[in-house]
Amino acid sequence: MDTSTVLREELQSLRGWQSHHRRLVARLLFILIATLALDAVCTVLIYFAERNAQDTDIHSWRDALFFTTVQLLTVSSQIKNPLTGSGRIVDVVLEIWAVLVVAGSAGAFAAFLQDADRPR
Repeated sequence: MDTSTVLREELQSLRGWQSHHRRLVARLLFILIATLALDAVCTVLIYFAERNAQDTDIHSWRDALFFTTVQLLTVSSQIKNPLTGSGRIVDVVLEIWAVLVVAGSAGAFAAFLQDADRPR
């Protein structure tokens, strides 16, 4: 089976999606876009807040992007937590967003599965 056939079959299956499939994809796509936008904004904020702080690990745009992305993924890294007050506020916003996104995504999947179990 060649790639074009597989792609054509996948696109045809998308036409058969019901409204609850489209709602789930729309919710998850919105969350993804909002998270990417927040990542970009917070990268700028963290960079300007932390770049001149003494003993900081954030010295470049790449460091700032790495820090914000890791915070949004709720994983740990070797970079120290922000040292400035404004950097800490941005850090808290990132952590709250990460928790809300995980809960919201789980809720979207739960609603999707519950709707799928409903008799038609």
